[in-house]
Amino acid sequence: MTGVAIAGAAESDLGITGESVLTLQAQAVTRALADAGLVLSDVDGLATCGVSRFSATQVADYLGLRPVWTESTFAGGCAFEMYVARAAQAIEAGQCRTVVISYASNQRSARSRSLAGVVEEHTPEALFEAPYGPLYPFSYYAMAAQRYMHVFGVKREALAEVAVAARDWALLNPKAYRYGTAPLTVRDVLSAPMVSSPLTTADACLVTDGGGAVVLTSLERARDLRRAPVRVLGYGECVTNTSMAAADDLTVTGAVHSGAAAFARAGLVPGDVDVAQIYDSFTITVLLTLEGLGFCGAGEAGDFVAGGRTGPGGAFPVNTSGGGLSYNHPGQYGLLLLVEAVRQLRGECGDRQVPGAEVALAHGTGGILSAHATVLLGVDR
Repeated sequence: MTGVAIAGAAESDLGITGESVLTLQAQAVTRALADAGLVLSDVDGLATCGVSRFSATQVADYLGLRPVWTESTFAGGCAFEMYVARAAQAIEAGQCRTVVISYASNQRSARSRSLAGVVEEHTPEALFEAPYGPLYPFSYYAMAAQRYMHVFGVKREALAEVAVAARDWALLNPKAYRYGTAPLTVRDVLSAPMVSSPLTTADACLVTDGGGAVVLTSLERARDLRRAPVRVLGYGECVTNTSMAAADDLTVTGAVHSGAAAFARAGLVPGDVDVAQIYDSFTITVLLTLEGLGFCGAGEAGDFVAGGRTGPGGAFPVNTSGGGLSYNHPGQYGLLLLVEAVRQLRGECGDRQVPGAEVALAHGTGGILSAHATVLLGVDR
């Protein structure tokens, strides 16, 4: 366990905003600081990515910050869980006092998202994978789903259960993109337009604008701020592959290693987790991650999520905001996993609140099941 806590958390505007990336970043940062009872001049550490070639410099300049510590590792959707580890280490080492981790994207308004993806010409993927014309990243996750179903005899209905539970949570969250729409059924997911077999449009995350920010400081200082502190208990990460051809086994992810490290640092086991926020770029991502983190055995995730177990009222709440599938997915979703985990531990989630939640897990996945980072958070006892 660390002596570091998250003292503030907030989202930017979400959905289809028509705003610039920097405007959304500014919204997220200033709202998270206000949540903590702090101001921009309190910030001396900044972690962000996805803005420009020099993201931390860009955001610091835009906000008028002069940080003495920055981090802008670009590892996809799990980068923000990695930033929690780096920030905690920096605060404990005395490098800085108050770190803001932020992210935002206007991909929906800017229409910048493409299934063609971006494969750099000098990479092995450009030579050995791109000629086959895969939809990026859809076809790659579809390959993982096909392999998983083949190896373990899992049915398509098991993947669909993930999307159904996410929609049920979103219907309880007024900020969710799918709030107010109809509930999903397994049949709805299976009958949605096929994009890359076996995955349909309902198996894939949203494409939206949005972002968020969290504020970290020492636990001792956080106790004197506006909100109840949320302790950083443990963290771990693992990078496994870039291209699909490099993956040894499509049914095993780096969550095995990141999760084990996080639980060991926290002195906890999977059974101690009350609520989990798991990156859900696609439905298969959740099943593979649940197994990798040790919540169930290999090939058992389909049974684990069956019958609404991860949905509202279920025994193991997962993605209580509605997740990337039904709440919001602005290109990289890992920051919003942290925001929801903090809110659950502070008891601020209204109709979707998990009663008595004391330990939350946030797990990010980046790239094509390439990078993985796990963070365990807990209430201050």
